[in-house]
Amino acid sequence: MRKVWVVGGAAVGLGLSFVMLLVVGVYVVAGNLVNGVGAGSVGLAKGAVPTAYTALVQKWGNLCSAINPALLAAQLYQESGFDPDVVSPADARGIAQFIPSTWATHGIDGDGDGDRDIWDPNDAIPSAASYDCDLAKYVRTVPGDITNNLLAAYNAGPDRVIRAGGVPAIRETQNYVKTIRTLEKSFAAPVTRVDPSKQAAGAIYFAQKKLGTPYLWGGNGTADQGGRFDCSGLTKAAYESVGITLPRVANDQYNAGPHPKRSELLPGDLVFFSTDPGNSRAIHHVGIYVGGGYMIDAPYTGAVIRFDPIDTAEYFGATRVTEDGAKALPTNV
Repeated sequence: MRKVWVVGGAAVGLGLSFVMLLVVGVYVVAGNLVNGVGAGSVGLAKGAVPTAYTALVQKWGNLCSAINPALLAAQLYQESGFDPDVVSPADARGIAQFIPSTWATHGIDGDGDGDRDIWDPNDAIPSAASYDCDLAKYVRTVPGDITNNLLAAYNAGPDRVIRAGGVPAIRETQNYVKTIRTLEKSFAAPVTRVDPSKQAAGAIYFAQKKLGTPYLWGGNGTADQGGRFDCSGLTKAAYESVGITLPRVANDQYNAGPHPKRSELLPGDLVFFSTDPGNSRAIHHVGIYVGGGYMIDAPYTGAVIRFDPIDTAEYFGATRVTEDGAKALPTNV
């Protein structure tokens, strides 16, 4: 879904044979790429964390060796979607979703202004990092990955982790650990090239069959809507056709996988556009990259699904959608 979109040029008359060559190219290029996100110092992907909180997350995400900025960002996104005013049904409050009793013992004065404010991200984000590091100390003698163990302790309590000798056999806890570790990859700036998506070709095939379809704000392609889409409705449907369920809106789709650089784009990557280059929550448009600097997108009311160039002033970045990445996205943002 989108608000405003200005196209930087006219639609390009590319033939379907061109698209199919690009689809085949997904698999050709796949064999030449290095696996995954590399190790080493972890930075944040461009704009993944709202600008107002980027410096805090980068600083406090390095508080101890058991956490990193991308992990801390993943927790904040999972807990609140970076909303500093949210309250959960369990009375968890603010951007880090502290319950008041936990805040009373683990909240810190992160900005040094003399108070500990559960609603102030300048206190809550440092407190989240501090609490993670405290939990890491509690479970430091437990076998296994210390980061997985601290996340399990965050969800189930350190005593259960200690008694279990690692992540306990509790489905909710195991899912929580997997979710945060998967989202961590979406918030990290890749230091090596990113694996191509196995489902990319099918997503492109779906989208290219919709070329020429009129745009509809809020369109999901249903029969009652005449098979019409808006931008994120198209990308959602394209990946749904290959078994991957994405969130409905573009700014949440951005977190469905790691983020390749502009020079590393492959057909099937989702490409995003924003008026704020430092904030993924401000993304207002998305398309499916097909190669050669072009995407298939549903641009705006009055236009049709078509090819458009991606290199405009509002180009924000890209996501290589993964099944695990999409599954890890919270449903409450």
